[in-house]
Amino acid sequence: MNDVLENLPNIFFDKTIKPKARQKIKYYSTVSNLQFNEIHSSFGIALHMHQPTIPAGGGDLHSAPLISNLQYMMDHQQMGDNHNAPVFFNCYQRLAEMIPNLVREGKNPRVMLDYSGNLLWGLRQMQGGQALENLKKITCDEQYYANVEWLGTMWSHAVVSSTPIPDIKLHLLSWRQHFSSIFGDEAEQRVKGFSPPEMHLPIHPDVCYEYVKALNECGYAWLMVQEHTIQNPDGSGIKRPHFPHRLVAKNSLGEIAEITVLIKTQGSDTKLVAQMQPAYEAKTLGRQNYGGQEIPPFVLQIGDGENGGVMMNEFPSKYIEVNREIGREGVVAMNGSEYLEFLQDRGVDEKKFMPVQPVSQHRIWQHFKKNGPGAVDAAIEAVRANDPGYNLDKASWTSDRNWVNGYQNVLDPINRLSAAFHRKFPNGKMDQRNSEYRKALLYLLLSQTSCFRYWGEGLWTDYAKELCRRGMEAIG
Repeated sequence: MNDVLENLPNIFFDKTIKPKARQKIKYYSTVSNLQFNEIHSSFGIALHMHQPTIPAGGGDLHSAPLISNLQYMMDHQQMGDNHNAPVFFNCYQRLAEMIPNLVREGKNPRVMLDYSGNLLWGLRQMQGGQALENLKKITCDEQYYANVEWLGTMWSHAVVSSTPIPDIKLHLLSWRQHFSSIFGDEAEQRVKGFSPPEMHLPIHPDVCYEYVKALNECGYAWLMVQEHTIQNPDGSGIKRPHFPHRLVAKNSLGEIAEITVLIKTQGSDTKLVAQMQPAYEAKTLGRQNYGGQEIPPFVLQIGDGENGGVMMNEFPSKYIEVNREIGREGVVAMNGSEYLEFLQDRGVDEKKFMPVQPVSQHRIWQHFKKNGPGAVDAAIEAVRANDPGYNLDKASWTSDRNWVNGYQNVLDPINRLSAAFHRKFPNGKMDQRNSEYRKALLYLLLSQTSCFRYWGEGLWTDYAKELCRRGMEAIG
């Protein structure tokens, strides 16, 4: 396994994924030590980890080497909150110690891990990659297959609605390739769930369709979604968030793509994970009829795995405490794929999962005339004729953040770079051995990191523009 090629992360995919076969394989229920019939309710937590890659390894922006923002924090601990850098670094690898310790005690811990490609590369650059070597203990040792589930994500933490559609699949495949080059093909094949950056779900039907289609084509069996980013087909809110649903994505041409979704409830608050709120909520629930069978609910939460005092300081002790309290029946910890595979084992047909769509889409379908190119856009214009404030870009962990409007100073260079990249390297004609292609792809993906928009004007947008400049230079 070689996760670095020519000092670049190994994101250059050259293998074929067989999504349908992969999605149906049971990797988790077959190794689980839980007795599903004895479970009353269940809960799962996921830890999201990310540090952007920035051109800041020197004084001159135009020539500075690419480094992890974590490395920059380490090197400048006297600035702002950068003194947290050593604590962050520990957070990225502490599960490699916590999980084995609990297993040795005879406990049954569960955790889902979501690491951006930027962070995986950054950890390789720091301290000889020791953090990654530690993580291999709980990723590659079959003793921990049931305890730890990795979730895929966009390689460079890109938000889908502000990512050019042709680049969505590039992020998905690059993350899989990079993860495989670090942890091996077997570990990569067990990645069935997808954790979207910023918990964002695109509302525009054509974009959502391409997103779900790409997830299916890249081997994902389920997607994590925020409760308030989806709705029932009639526009009403979700009534049963603790059970799996079926996201139905339809485009202008009438084509449909579907994927199972597990629902993260409530808003974005690291305290929910740090204080293990899902475990306590699960204790108030019991089996219910769903899909024609009595099954346990699944309470799901995700939070930053390192960000904020509660995650840095309170999470480890609370995680250990809760996992020492629970057993293998009654209220239990489960991972997402484990839960879904158990349902599959019991014959719960995913086609019976309740259908949902992105929030606010029902208004589009109310004005939709007939299938055809541009039909969705015509319906959106009809909605906006009566409601000029109708918005398609705010479905994420917070409904007050728009990931498109106000970011043209960054999105314009990104769109130009994307268009130039696909002219130079059209689909099916990418040579992974081509150094020019490797650099162009890396800069393309890096430029789309959400942090360059999240932090607004100033140095962070300068970083994005510089990455775009380098990408255009690589394309020639």
